[in-house]
Amino acid sequence: MSEIKYQSARFLTSAPSIRQCPEESGSEVAFAGRSNAGKSSSINTLTGNGKLARTSKTPGRTQLINFFGLNGGSELRLVDLPGYGYAKVPQEVKKQWQANLSEYLYERESLRGLVLVMDIRHPMQEFDSMMINWAVDANMPVHALLTKSDKLKRGAAKSTLLQFNQHMKKARVDDLVSAQLFSALKKDGVDNLRDKLNTWLTPEEP
Repeated sequence: MSEIKYQSARFLTSAPSIRQCPEESGSEVAFAGRSNAGKSSSINTLTGNGKLARTSKTPGRTQLINFFGLNGGSELRLVDLPGYGYAKVPQEVKKQWQANLSEYLYERESLRGLVLVMDIRHPMQEFDSMMINWAVDANMPVHALLTKSDKLKRGAAKSTLLQFNQHMKKARVDDLVSAQLFSALKKDGVDNLRDKLNTWLTPEEP
Protein backbone atom coordinates (compact mmCIF):
# COMPACT_ATOMS: atom_id res chain seq x y z
CA MET A 1 0.00 0.00 0.00
CA SER A 2 1.21 3.52 -0.74
CA GLU A 3 2.24 5.87 2.04
CA ILE A 4 -0.59 7.36 4.09
CA LYS A 5 -0.62 11.12 3.65
CA TYR A 6 -2.37 12.58 6.69
CA GLN A 7 -2.15 16.08 5.20
CA SER A 8 -4.57 14.84 2.51
CA ALA A 9 -7.42 14.48 5.04
CA ARG A 10 -10.71 15.91 3.85
CA PHE A 11 -14.23 15.90 5.27
CA LEU A 12 -16.43 13.06 3.99
CA THR A 13 -19.66 13.03 5.99
CA SER A 14 -21.28 13.28 9.43
CA ALA A 15 -23.54 10.70 11.05
CA PRO A 16 -25.78 10.95 14.14
CA SER A 17 -25.50 7.20 14.79
CA ILE A 18 -23.85 4.04 13.47
CA ARG A 19 -26.82 3.44 11.15
CA GLN A 20 -25.93 6.54 9.16
CA CYS A 21 -22.19 5.82 9.03
CA PRO A 22 -20.48 5.20 5.66
CA GLU A 23 -20.50 1.63 4.41
CA GLU A 24 -18.19 -0.94 5.97
CA SER A 25 -15.28 -0.83 3.54
CA GLY A 26 -11.62 -0.01 4.04
CA SER A 27 -10.15 0.92 7.42
CA GLU A 28 -10.65 3.70 9.94
CA VAL A 29 -9.22 4.95 13.21
CA ALA A 30 -11.44 6.83 15.67
CA PHE A 31 -10.52 9.69 18.01
CA ALA A 32 -12.41 10.07 21.29
CA GLY A 33 -11.95 12.40 24.23
CA ARG A 34 -13.68 14.45 26.88
CA SER A 35 -14.58 18.02 26.01
CA ASN A 36 -11.57 20.33 26.17
CA ALA A 37 -9.12 17.41 26.22
CA GLY A 38 -7.66 18.64 22.93
CA LYS A 39 -9.17 16.10 20.54
CA SER A 40 -9.89 18.49 17.67
CA SER A 41 -6.50 20.17 18.06
CA SER A 42 -4.81 16.74 17.95
CA ILE A 43 -6.57 15.81 14.71
CA ASN A 44 -5.75 19.20 13.20
CA THR A 45 -2.08 18.91 14.21
CA LEU A 46 -1.85 15.36 12.84
CA THR A 47 -3.22 16.46 9.48
CA GLY A 48 -1.59 19.88 9.34
CA ASN A 49 -5.03 21.42 8.80
CA GLY A 50 -6.07 23.81 11.53
CA LYS A 51 -9.68 23.91 10.33
CA LEU A 52 -10.34 20.20 9.67
CA ALA A 53 -11.87 19.27 13.02
CA ARG A 54 -13.73 22.21 14.46
CA THR A 55 -12.54 23.34 17.86
CA SER A 56 -15.29 24.75 20.03
CA LYS A 57 -15.29 26.87 23.16
CA THR A 58 -18.61 25.25 24.08
CA PRO A 59 -18.06 21.73 25.48
CA GLY A 60 -20.18 19.06 23.85
CA ARG A 61 -20.93 21.14 20.75
CA THR A 62 -20.07 18.31 18.35
CA GLN A 63 -22.74 15.62 18.64
CA LEU A 64 -22.09 13.88 15.32
CA ILE A 65 -19.64 11.21 14.21
CA ASN A 66 -17.46 12.99 11.64
CA PHE A 67 -15.55 11.08 8.94
CA PHE A 68 -12.44 12.31 7.11
CA GLY A 69 -10.96 10.54 4.08
CA LEU A 70 -7.22 10.11 3.48
CA ASN A 71 -5.13 9.83 0.29
CA GLY A 72 -7.86 11.37 -1.84
CA GLY A 73 -10.39 8.59 -1.28
CA SER A 74 -12.73 7.09 1.29
CA GLU A 75 -11.11 3.69 1.98
CA LEU A 76 -8.83 5.10 4.69
CA ARG A 77 -10.56 7.28 7.27
CA LEU A 78 -10.07 9.25 10.45
CA VAL A 79 -13.19 9.46 12.62
CA ASP A 80 -13.92 12.24 15.09
CA LEU A 81 -16.27 10.91 17.79
CA PRO A 82 -18.45 13.26 19.88
CA GLY A 83 -16.96 14.52 23.12
CA TYR A 84 -19.16 15.77 25.90
CA GLY A 85 -18.65 17.79 29.06
CA TYR A 86 -20.73 15.62 31.36
CA ALA A 87 -22.00 18.42 33.59
CA LYS A 88 -23.53 20.27 30.63
CA VAL A 89 -25.36 17.34 28.98
CA PRO A 90 -28.91 16.27 29.93
CA GLN A 91 -29.13 12.70 31.21
CA GLU A 92 -31.24 11.46 28.28
CA VAL A 93 -28.77 12.92 25.77
CA LYS A 94 -25.89 11.31 27.65
CA LYS A 95 -27.60 7.91 27.58
CA GLN A 96 -28.35 8.12 23.85
CA TRP A 97 -24.79 9.22 23.10
CA GLN A 98 -23.33 6.38 25.17
CA ALA A 99 -25.54 3.89 23.34
CA ASN A 100 -24.39 5.21 19.93
CA LEU A 101 -20.74 5.22 20.96
CA SER A 102 -20.90 1.73 22.43
CA GLU A 103 -22.62 0.42 19.30
CA TYR A 104 -19.97 2.02 17.10
CA LEU A 105 -17.06 0.51 19.06
CA TYR A 106 -18.57 -2.98 19.23
CA GLU A 107 -20.09 -3.29 15.76
CA ARG A 108 -18.03 -1.17 13.37
CA GLU A 109 -16.03 -3.81 11.51
CA SER A 110 -13.84 -1.33 9.63
CA LEU A 111 -12.61 0.21 12.92
CA ARG A 112 -8.94 -0.71 13.49
CA GLY A 113 -8.15 1.22 16.64
CA LEU A 114 -9.16 3.99 19.04
CA VAL A 115 -7.10 7.06 19.90
CA LEU A 116 -8.19 8.22 23.36
CA VAL A 117 -7.31 11.87 23.94
CA MET A 118 -6.72 12.92 27.57
CA ASP A 119 -5.51 16.18 29.07
CA ILE A 120 -2.26 15.13 30.79
CA ARG A 121 -3.23 17.24 33.81
CA HIS A 122 -6.51 15.33 34.28
CA PRO A 123 -6.06 11.76 32.93
CA MET A 124 -8.32 8.77 33.52
CA GLN A 125 -11.57 10.56 34.25
CA GLU A 126 -14.87 8.62 34.25
CA PHE A 127 -15.23 8.94 30.47
CA ASP A 128 -11.66 7.69 29.85
CA SER A 129 -12.09 4.61 32.01
CA MET A 130 -15.42 3.85 30.32
CA MET A 131 -13.87 4.09 26.85
CA ILE A 132 -10.92 1.87 27.75
CA ASN A 133 -13.23 -0.71 29.31
CA TRP A 134 -15.47 -0.75 26.24
CA ALA A 135 -12.51 -1.02 23.86
CA VAL A 136 -10.81 -3.81 25.80
CA ASP A 137 -14.11 -5.68 26.03
CA ALA A 138 -14.39 -5.38 22.23
CA ASN A 139 -10.72 -6.44 21.83
CA MET A 140 -10.02 -3.07 20.20
CA PRO A 141 -6.51 -1.59 20.52
CA VAL A 142 -6.32 1.81 22.22
CA HIS A 143 -3.61 4.47 21.96
CA ALA A 144 -3.83 7.13 24.66
CA LEU A 145 -2.70 10.64 23.73
CA LEU A 146 -1.68 12.55 26.85
CA THR A 147 -2.22 15.99 25.35
CA LYS A 148 -1.09 19.44 26.45
CA SER A 149 2.18 17.91 27.67
CA ASP A 150 3.75 21.36 27.26
CA LYS A 151 1.69 22.46 30.29
CA LEU A 152 3.90 20.30 32.54
CA LYS A 153 7.64 20.16 33.06
CA ARG A 154 9.25 17.31 31.12
CA GLY A 155 9.91 15.25 34.24
CA ALA A 156 6.33 15.57 35.46
CA ALA A 157 4.97 14.70 32.01
CA LYS A 158 7.12 11.56 31.78
CA SER A 159 6.07 10.58 35.29
CA THR A 160 2.37 10.84 34.34
CA LEU A 161 3.00 8.70 31.26
CA LEU A 162 4.82 6.10 33.38
CA GLN A 163 2.00 6.03 35.93
CA PHE A 164 -0.57 5.52 33.17
CA ASN A 165 1.41 2.63 31.65
CA GLN A 166 1.86 1.02 35.07
CA HIS A 167 -1.88 1.33 35.70
CA MET A 168 -2.63 -0.44 32.39
CA LYS A 169 -0.09 -3.17 33.19
CA LYS A 170 -1.60 -3.71 36.62
CA ALA A 171 -5.04 -3.98 35.00
CA ARG A 172 -3.51 -6.50 32.54
CA VAL A 173 -4.63 -4.58 29.48
CA ASP A 174 -1.20 -3.27 28.42
CA ASP A 175 -1.24 -5.64 25.44
CA LEU A 176 -4.11 -3.59 23.99
CA VAL A 177 -3.46 -0.12 25.47
CA SER A 178 -0.44 2.02 24.58
CA ALA A 179 0.25 5.69 25.35
CA GLN A 180 2.39 8.68 24.45
CA LEU A 181 2.93 12.35 25.26
CA PHE A 182 1.51 14.88 22.81
CA SER A 183 1.47 18.65 22.42
CA ALA A 184 -0.51 20.28 19.63
CA LEU A 185 1.02 23.65 20.54
CA LYS A 186 4.64 22.44 20.26
CA LYS A 187 3.80 19.73 17.69
CA ASP A 188 5.54 17.17 19.91
CA GLY A 189 4.60 13.52 19.39
CA VAL A 190 3.14 13.90 15.89
CA ASP A 191 5.55 11.39 14.32
CA ASN A 192 4.83 8.84 17.07
CA LEU A 193 1.11 9.21 16.48
CA ARG A 194 1.48 8.79 12.72
CA ASP A 195 3.60 5.67 13.24
CA LYS A 196 0.90 4.15 15.44
CA LEU A 197 -1.87 4.97 12.96
CA ASN A 198 0.21 3.52 10.12
CA THR A 199 0.35 0.16 11.89
CA TRP A 200 -3.43 0.16 12.25
CA LEU A 201 -4.39 1.46 8.83
CA THR A 202 -1.82 -0.40 6.73
CA PRO A 203 -2.71 -4.10 6.37
CA GLU A 204 0.04 -6.63 6.88
CA GLU A 205 1.48 -8.17 3.73
CA PRO A 206 0.27 -11.77 3.26
